[in-house]
Amino acid sequence: MTLFDDATAASSFDYPVRVRMTVAYDGTGFHGFAAHPGVKTVGGTLAAGIAKVLGYPIELTCAGRTDKGVHAWGQVVSFDAEEFGLDLESLQRSLNRMLGPAIVVRDAQKVHNTFDARRSALARRYRYTVLNRPVPDPFLARTSWHVAAPLDCGALTLACDPVIGEHDFSSFCRLPEPDVSLVRKVHDARWVDLGDGCLRFDIEAGAFCHQMVRSIVGTMVDIGRGRKKAGDMAAIIRAEDRAAAGQPAPPHGLCLWEVLY
Repeated sequence: MTLFDDATAASSFDYPVRVRMTVAYDGTGFHGFAAHPGVKTVGGTLAAGIAKVLGYPIELTCAGRTDKGVHAWGQVVSFDAEEFGLDLESLQRSLNRMLGPAIVVRDAQKVHNTFDARRSALARRYRYTVLNRPVPDPFLARTSWHVAAPLDCGALTLACDPVIGEHDFSSFCRLPEPDVSLVRKVHDARWVDLGDGCLRFDIEAGAFCHQMVRSIVGTMVDIGRGRKKAGDMAAIIRAEDRAAAGQPAPPHGLCLWEVLY
C-alpha cells in the first residue's frame, strides 16, 4: 500500500455518516427529552447509550422536545457517526437490550448528510388519550388521562374546527421569549371514539409551541364537561390570552405519534 493509499484509508475511518433513528419511549420516568445535567432525560439516556456502543460521543438532534412525562411512538433523531465499522442493525439491537423497554429504537438508517431531524420535518402528529369512564384502568394509567365525568363527544368534535388553520395560539402556549411568534398552522384536529370510554385526540401541525397540545386538550375537555361551549373556542383563539383557555391536560396522556418528512 502506498502512502497515498494509507492516507485515503485513514481518512475513510473518520468519514461522518448521518444516521436517522425512529424512537419510541415511555416518558414516565424521564424529565422530558432534552438533555439536562443532573436529571434523567430521554435524549441524555439515548445519547449516552449510543456513545457507549460506538465508543465515542455523538450530538443528538430530535424532531420534537417532548416535556416531562410525555411519551413518543414516532420520535425521530439524527446524529453523525464514523462510517468505518458502523453496523446499524447491531447498534439497534444493542440499544434495545440496554435501554428497552423504556426506550426502543424502532428503525435506524443512513440518510443524506443534509437531513436534520428537526429542521427537515414538514409536520408533527400528536395523539392525546382520554379514558372517559367512572372506573380507572391501571393498565392505561400511564398513557391516558382519566376523566370520570361524562364528556359530550359532539361538543368535542365541534370544538376542533376553529383550531384548524393558521392562528396565533398565544391562548394555548406558555409565553416564550419576547418577539417570538406563536403563530402555527394546524393541518388537522379531530377526536376519535375508540369505544369503552376511550377517546383519542389527533392533531397535526407544521410545528407546535410549548404546551400547545395539552392546553388545547384541557380546554376541549372543559367544553366536553359543559364548563365552556364549543362556540367559545374561536373566541378563545382570538383572545390571544393564556387566561382565556383551560388548564393544560396532564402530560402522561400525550404521545408524539409521527413526524412527517
